Amino acid sequence: MSVPDETEPSAATPLLAPAEGVPPVLDTAADIAAAAARLAAGTGPLAVDAERASGFRYSARAYLIQLRRAGAGTFLIDPIPVTGELAPLAEAINELEWVLHSADQDLPGLAELGLRPARLFDTELGGRLAGLERVGLAAMVERLLGRALRKGHGAADWSTRPLPDDWLNYAALDVELLLELRDVVAADLAAQGKSDWAAQEFEHVRTMEPPAPKAERWRRTSGIHTLRRNRQLAVVCELWATRDALARARDVAPARILPDAAIIAAATAEPKSIAQLRALPVFGGPRQRRYSREWLAAVERGRTLPDSELPPLTQPFDGPPPVNRWERRDPSAAARLTGARTAMGDLSTEHAIPVENLLAPDLVRRLCWDGLPDYNRALPAELSAAVDGFLKAGGARPWQRELAVPVLTVALLPVD
Repeated sequence: MSVPDETEPSAATPLLAPAEGVPPVLDTAADIAAAAARLAAGTGPLAVDAERASGFRYSARAYLIQLRRAGAGTFLIDPIPVTGELAPLAEAINELEWVLHSADQDLPGLAELGLRPARLFDTELGGRLAGLERVGLAAMVERLLGRALRKGHGAADWSTRPLPDDWLNYAALDVELLLELRDVVAADLAAQGKSDWAAQEFEHVRTMEPPAPKAERWRRTSGIHTLRRNRQLAVVCELWATRDALARARDVAPARILPDAAIIAAATAEPKSIAQLRALPVFGGPRQRRYSREWLAAVERGRTLPDSELPPLTQPFDGPPPVNRWERRDPSAAARLTGARTAMGDLSTEHAIPVENLLAPDLVRRLCWDGLPDYNRALPAELSAAVDGFLKAGGARPWQRELAVPVLTVALLPVD
């Protein structure tokens, strides 16, 4: 199937409510057992979505789960009161192919509940591989199915109880057409000869481990670049850690405990008393005053930290330096990166796949910076093997290496 022209004006039919109505929210063990039986009796893949409370809660847990299967219908599940009662549901659905949109967002929270798919089809990722420029769920449903989904509650606080009726309507619609969308995207991938590529990507998403927490996450505090002294950074580090501990304990998004701007203000002023602390923006507010002693203790720890333990002004990093420094530090590596980027850009155009889906940009940078130790003495066959080995070790899938290795080898061959 050919992808419709995305420049054409939309004539999509609004989809305002599920065809079978909004189902009730299931929140008892008996509800879960009955839903599991109905889902097990259905046919074909399972449409899955989950709503989290990002921006409101510390955790990434699912606060609502939406399921739909042919012959069974749509189910809305509140997992919070039945967290320990989901075994029947897992038994019914874990052996199925799940269809999700942006699966990497929802799979971790579902896995916490013991819900893990045996097979996966990611409609967002499939859309990217099929060459669609707009891969949001609403955009794809409109372009490929001719229906217009309601929008408006994706960023809501889904930990709210009870959930408003219009939110539940929105949630049910997210899986209403997901199975039909899967079939259209799958047909398009097959027509383009990309089915195997997509299968490898879906399996990669399904099986990948959660990323390890980044080191020194406190350095991501907004506005930290304005600080010029190590001592100020120490205060930021202590305040960030205190905020993180409070947020984790209360399951509240850290920014709702204390905004980044307040941390920077305290690191700049270095208050020495509660009165001085509360005179700063935000710290005098009713929600922050209750933790005044904790905030001041954090400032004091950073202010009195021994000089030998102060954090460096810049974060040590593992990997290549920023690209804008390559020309000065290693002109040959800069030239390799330019050639590699050009080659990958041409490959992206040829196959109508975003360059970042062809190969992780960071992997290309690492390859060009330090992935070819014998670069200047490499023959074409040796270079090809070296590139392939590096990409494989970096997690590139077979289809990516099959496409990228030949063009990167040519682009990276030393010029005599």
